[in-house]
Amino acid sequence: MSLKVDIRKTVGNFTLETSFETEGECLGILGASGCGKSMTLKCIAGILTPDSGRIVLNGRTLYDSSRRINLPPQQRRVGYLFQDYALFPKMTVAENITIGMRQKTAAEKSTMLEAFVHKFHLESLEGRRPSQLSGGQKQRVALARMLAGEPDALLFDEPFSALDSFLKEQLQFELAHVLQDYGGEALMVTHSRDEVYRFCGSVVILEDGRQVDGGDTKELFRNPRTLTTARLSGCKNFSRAERRGEYLLFAADWNIELTTAIPVPENVGWVGIRAHDFVPVSGEDVPAVNLFTAVPADISEDPFEVSVRMGVNGNDPSRYENLVWWKTERSAWENLYHRRYPELFAVRPEKVMPLA
Repeated sequence: MSLKVDIRKTVGNFTLETSFETEGECLGILGASGCGKSMTLKCIAGILTPDSGRIVLNGRTLYDSSRRINLPPQQRRVGYLFQDYALFPKMTVAENITIGMRQKTAAEKSTMLEAFVHKFHLESLEGRRPSQLSGGQKQRVALARMLAGEPDALLFDEPFSALDSFLKEQLQFELAHVLQDYGGEALMVTHSRDEVYRFCGSVVILEDGRQVDGGDTKELFRNPRTLTTARLSGCKNFSRAERRGEYLLFAADWNIELTTAIPVPENVGWVGIRAHDFVPVSGEDVPAVNLFTAVPADISEDPFEVSVRMGVNGNDPSRYENLVWWKTERSAWENLYHRRYPELFAVRPEKVMPLA
């Protein structure tokens, strides 16, 4: 089983160019709003037509500009979960689910409906219309309808964007089970790094319609190669950087020379450090490299962690453009730091991220 996509599409002044392949896993497409994520899904589903390229699903060509192949959506056998779920408002839950069961007998539809109602915990809701359902119930109905069509691929367009945080966590567990049981091709577009990390074995990074990075999700989060990837993976601290050696760079905005654990590329332009990777230094345990002074600019306390913005190595903390973020668990803050703010920090070489 595989999905191969290599397409180009221009709308106005925006051009999407992307090329990727996935085999039997959930692939994430991560990027900021307007980068072309949803456009990619709509081209695969047949809702939009690319200007050129190919889309092949399990050896079956869905689109090929050179051969003038462009299957209509109903022939592509692709399930699409829209952001707003797109349930038919005048149909009941049962009707919304069974409408996807093509070429099935009445008895087969009844059996399948009963199975989906049980699987997605929709008992006693079969006769309700979408306006009578909660957000979580709507999503479960949409998932059941999508799977009822027995698709060869599942496409998810920001599937949790309309849900509150508590319901979102519940439904993420349910979707994980759906994907595990399904076992076929799946794509998820999102701007959430947490959703990509949780669901997707591989990820494609889009920026302004261009594919700028991609690969194994956990490895890409662990060692991002570009500024865009690091930013989308949650890093908050960036400085312009210049190479000073194979394992040495200078962070110009922080006025810090940093030793790295990986070779610094010739085209390095930035360096990133995650907020949780700054380590306060006290007593005699002073590291030999990557040590700097810090002065707090402001402190924000959440229920479980504390965020501090700091001016480092003499940077004026009142000038916000060069501040760095440090985050620590609230328990550590209360136990160790609330009486006396740490003046020295360090970062381990393996936590320094050289970026193109």
